[in-house]
Amino acid sequence: MAYNRDIYEKAQKIIKDRREASERAAEVRTRLFDSLEPEYGKLRQEMILSVKEAIKSIDMKPEEAAVFLQKQKIRNLNAQQQIRALLEKHDLPEDYLEVKYQCPRCDDTGIDGNRLCECHLEILKKLAYDEAGSKSPLKFCSFGDFRLDYYSDKVNPEYGCSPRQRMGEILEYCKSYAATFDADSPSLLFYGETGLGKTHLSLSIAGEVINAGCSVIYNSAQNIFNELQKERFGKGDADGRFEPMVLECDLLVIDDLGAEFSTQFTNAALYNIVNTRINSGLPTIISTNLNMKGIEERYTRRVSSRLIGEYAVFSFIGEDVRQIKTERAE
Repeated sequence: MAYNRDIYEKAQKIIKDRREASERAAEVRTRLFDSLEPEYGKLRQEMILSVKEAIKSIDMKPEEAAVFLQKQKIRNLNAQQQIRALLEKHDLPEDYLEVKYQCPRCDDTGIDGNRLCECHLEILKKLAYDEAGSKSPLKFCSFGDFRLDYYSDKVNPEYGCSPRQRMGEILEYCKSYAATFDADSPSLLFYGETGLGKTHLSLSIAGEVINAGCSVIYNSAQNIFNELQKERFGKGDADGRFEPMVLECDLLVIDDLGAEFSTQFTNAALYNIVNTRINSGLPTIISTNLNMKGIEERYTRRVSSRLIGEYAVFSFIGEDVRQIKTERAE
């Protein structure tokens, strides 16, 4: 995934701060131990001198150099052994004086061999998705806040069950979906009238998936299409990284599909998102107030066939929960 210079600079600063913090912590431990054991300073100096002396072997004859290097090696090992004895005396671990980097793979440099370390990539990814997610005006909900008592327990003849039963089943499915989320999770399509909990449950899933360490982009269809249009036509501060994130994030949640202003661009953008993520095996959750017929009428057949044919479809039923909450509050 491509990131802009600002994201890279922020990531590099985080890595630099980590490394410096680890090194400062080691310095503090060293000073503390030095105050406890003055002998430690002498032993450390002995180790440094043995290394410096070893360099002199470069100018010696091979047989003389071998004997001299062995002598310096023994000198260094003896100093190390005495330091370990001092650490043991104070019940301190052998690595107490070593720098303990957060990432042992790259020692907090961000570079593993000739490529970016996994820790560096994770920082870049988090910064990018945090920035993208900050554009959403919505706060994450939780499954615990989802109230089934707002749904009627009277059987709906059209569905053969009550809204409360139907929504209870959907709630349990969403909980299981979030708890077991991975790349093989299906894409979901939530549809139904306004105020029935589609946004609440999709946000609840998004929050759980984020807490599990996955990358999530959540926003309204209108906002997503606006950002994509800015990038496509070079408007505002668009820098070309939003579309790759939309197409490549672990979970994309598009809220309120159908409320956006319909244009040739939005239809093409929606098809690209849906088709690309299906081909990549990446899950998407879409919520809409449109029913199946409305989806077919509003979008191209290529879009509607993929939504209806490739997504697990859930029909939300009941009365407007927001309205019921307002009435009960009064």
